[in-house]
Amino acid sequence: MVLKAIILVGGYGTRLRPLTFSCPKPLTPFCNHPIVKHQIDALVECGVKHVILCVNYKPKALEEALKSYSEQLGIKVDFSLEDVPMGTAGPLVLAKDLLDMSDPDPFFMLNADVTSEYPFKELLAFHKNHGKEGTIFVTKVDDPSKYGVVVAKENGQIEKFVEKPQVFCGDKINAGMYIFNKTIVNRIPNKPTSIERVIFPAMAGDGELFRMVLPGFWMDIGQPKDYLIGQCLKLQSLRNTDPKQLADAQDGIIGNVMIHESAQIGKGCVIGPDVVVGPNVKLGDCVRLRRCSIFADTTIANGAMVADSMVGWACRIGQFARVQDMCVLGEDTTVPAERFMRSTRVCPHKKVKEDVYEDDKIII
Repeated sequence: MVLKAIILVGGYGTRLRPLTFSCPKPLTPFCNHPIVKHQIDALVECGVKHVILCVNYKPKALEEALKSYSEQLGIKVDFSLEDVPMGTAGPLVLAKDLLDMSDPDPFFMLNADVTSEYPFKELLAFHKNHGKEGTIFVTKVDDPSKYGVVVAKENGQIEKFVEKPQVFCGDKINAGMYIFNKTIVNRIPNKPTSIERVIFPAMAGDGELFRMVLPGFWMDIGQPKDYLIGQCLKLQSLRNTDPKQLADAQDGIIGNVMIHESAQIGKGCVIGPDVVVGPNVKLGDCVRLRRCSIFADTTIANGAMVADSMVGWACRIGQFARVQDMCVLGEDTTVPAERFMRSTRVCPHKKVKEDVYEDDKIII
């Protein structure tokens, strides 16, 4: 018996473009590690030995990176390829043989965009205790009218799902992380199917679906604005659980900051709060970084500022340039000295030729 997990990777990562023009979404850095690595590490810690990635396409970079990483961890990683998008339930049918239906162990399933503290051991124990077909993690939200709400009994047995309720009926929503018995596959037709809209209500109607409230933080980081929110939550979680991963408190470091050991930091820089600085990044003197992510091999010159933005690999930001208000710079972007830009996405290998003041500009 081998404990398995399915990760729904999906397609081309369009919401994280232009970063995903250069790198498959699962390998996009999040707090200096690929997004999918955080998930695989937590699954392995729980005892998972076989991870299946359900993808709409299989770029060579993804296959090679995960092959070497799986060998390092001593686990097996397989890909289940969808010729046509199969929704959130259909991939289970395609991966049926990889799941090994004769194995009585349950399996984990999660969306690739979700970050949390991944308490999979607790989820496994809760699932085994109630003995039904499925368990989903739910998380509390402040405004449930924007989401589909999970309504459950005190013991966690789900009664119904209410989509965007206008009258309060609960404040717990689906967190995109589950554990199922393999019999769930028998419920799913071999066609594009939504697990949330079709399979879950049927399971709840049969009394076979429970929910567990997710402890700690949660965020879907599949788009830049939410990525940065998730980064803030992750850094605060590390502050509470593993503060050694964060930069030591010192002059120029404000709040929660993660700096890769290979980064070079100039004199008089002010970094933080909620900043991640990647491998081989070079900061000149008096650089200001606030609530941003700086990917590997980027250079930021003296006196430049980056705030509330994502800077991709090997970018060059000139002296006294200012990048703010949810900019996303693709790989090898050049921002000249004294350039001002806000709310802009820049495709890879481009130079920002003029200041940008308007909202939601795209430079191709």
